[in-house]
Amino acid sequence: MAVPVRQQHLAGRHALVDGLAFEMPVNSAQSPALIAVFSIDADAARRLIASSEVHPLRLWKRALLVITVIDYVVTDIGRYIEYSIAIACTHGRRPAPPLLPGLLMKTFGTGQYVWDLPVSTEVSVKGGKGIWGMPKHQANLDFVVGERWVSSQYDLDGQMMMRVDVRKPDSAWLPVSMGASNYCAFRGMLMRSHIYFKGKLGFSLFKPGSARLLIGDHPRMAPLKTLDIDPVPITAG
Repeated sequence: MAVPVRQQHLAGRHALVDGLAFEMPVNSAQSPALIAVFSIDADAARRLIASSEVHPLRLWKRALLVITVIDYVVTDIGRYIEYSIAIACTHGRRPAPPLLPGLLMKTFGTGQYVWDLPVSTEVSVKGGKGIWGMPKHQANLDFVVGERWVSSQYDLDGQMMMRVDVRKPDSAWLPVSMGASNYCAFRGMLMRSHIYFKGKLGFSLFKPGSARLLIGDHPRMAPLKTLDIDPVPITAG
């Protein structure tokens, strides 16, 4: 998917946030990522979404928890890590039927509702909040690429919040060029932002042991433990 012309017209302009000038559009390159998607209870997921206009995307009778961690190596605002904990969703007055939102994404406003979004640097917090209205906050994050696993841990207040491990695919063979919509609650409003990316993806489907998810005991993470998370990921890569 090509970047929309509207985005290209922003080139050379700046967004001013707390005295910092962010050159638009904000770009990144050479940024490895991991993703793991798990089946969760749809009714419990509904309770975590702070908007009556956003609904869990249903895969049959279950919803989807999406964990995405990106190590932004080269960016306009310096290197940082972003750890997204989200629920796949649709947008509209009513919940969408199962499965169809995956095919008709524009029709159903398919995207993800970002429930928590820690990042590793203060400048990313400022840009995320000030430009896109994303509820970013700073935390201790890592992104470790080993021989067999890619891992990332999210720590806050000296406690482990979440750790995700994804088994490395044999190769990143699938070319991907697409956009994605993010929804989030910020300052009592529903915010929507878009990201466009291009690269290569390696992944597995419904494979036991392809990803591991560990949720810590910090009170902030307690709502996630109500989701009945299936330990076998739907996809990981």
